[in-house]
Amino acid sequence: MSFIRLEPRGQASKTMVYVTPLLAVALTLLSGFILFLAMGFDPLKALYSFFVAPVTSVRGVGELVVKATPLVLCAVGLAIGFRANVWNIGAEGQLTLGAITGGALALAFYGEGGWWLLPMMVIGGAIGGAVWAAVPAFLRLRFNASEILTSLMLNYVALLLLNYLVHGPFRDPDGFAFPESRLFEAEATLPILWAGTRVHLGALLALLAVAGGWLLIARTFIGFQIKVIGLTPAAAGYAGFDQKRIVWLTLLLSGALAGIAGMGEVAGPIGQITASISPGYGYTAIIVAFLGRLHPVGILLAALLMALSFIGGEAAQIAMGLPKAITGVFQGMLLFFLLASDVLIRYRVRFGARRAAA
Repeated sequence: MSFIRLEPRGQASKTMVYVTPLLAVALTLLSGFILFLAMGFDPLKALYSFFVAPVTSVRGVGELVVKATPLVLCAVGLAIGFRANVWNIGAEGQLTLGAITGGALALAFYGEGGWWLLPMMVIGGAIGGAVWAAVPAFLRLRFNASEILTSLMLNYVALLLLNYLVHGPFRDPDGFAFPESRLFEAEATLPILWAGTRVHLGALLALLAVAGGWLLIARTFIGFQIKVIGLTPAAAGYAGFDQKRIVWLTLLLSGALAGIAGMGEVAGPIGQITASISPGYGYTAIIVAFLGRLHPVGILLAALLMALSFIGGEAAQIAMGLPKAITGVFQGMLLFFLLASDVLIRYRVRFGARRAAA
């Protein structure tokens, strides 16, 4: 007898797959309006400061690209794994390990670098992230341990390792005991692509990751196996697809991309190894992957939106004195509304009382 009810669809709506992210964004903006009003701020001014003002200048657009770069790299790798039901939640730790291994090469060859140093740092960052992702892969396949828990716990281990290194072996001997390495030399920093901004070569690597991710999923047999294993594991087993191989592939690939993102941070906007490398890119990339519908092009657009939440939060703090936590609140609301809206893919909303059976 309810007046609002959910009615199962005959099959999942392809239209709603793409409409629900837009609905989630709209509901997030509406909730933000109400939140700012309740906090005593002018909601229109606050939303303008958060979502529009940061990209009204060349420098602001450049910062948007800089923030989106690690999100794209991490999210593309995560999305490939999610398609195969491999739930890597450890991109934050893998990013940190990539920063450590890539940055270690910059420090090891300090004063001796050449054109070869940056490519070696990219490879080193990828290896560091992949090795960190190999741990949950091994534990899942050998002991049936949940990769969700093991990859998540390794994030904290990675941060503790980073903290030890910047207070010990990596600490700048001339840095007055601050927990940071020496500044990287020019041969170990990513070149700037857009004059007047901080947009660096990592942005190009992110675009290559988008193109490579699309080719892998849409145009290769391995991509077909990933999709089949994710949708119907039983059918994949009957077809003879090696699920263990896919677990290794997706976790190592996502770890490598996250590691490259970490290397890009220390060799790009930061320019050294510090105790704080990421404001949570690895966690935010999970939201980006789902908001982008696990599609590389959708991820690119979603990463730009989430990057705007980072720089918008900083701008709103300065312009209006909004609390720092507002960025996390918006990201959390977006994820909540996305998950809630996804019910519309398999159900439709009906209004009016249900008719009683004759």
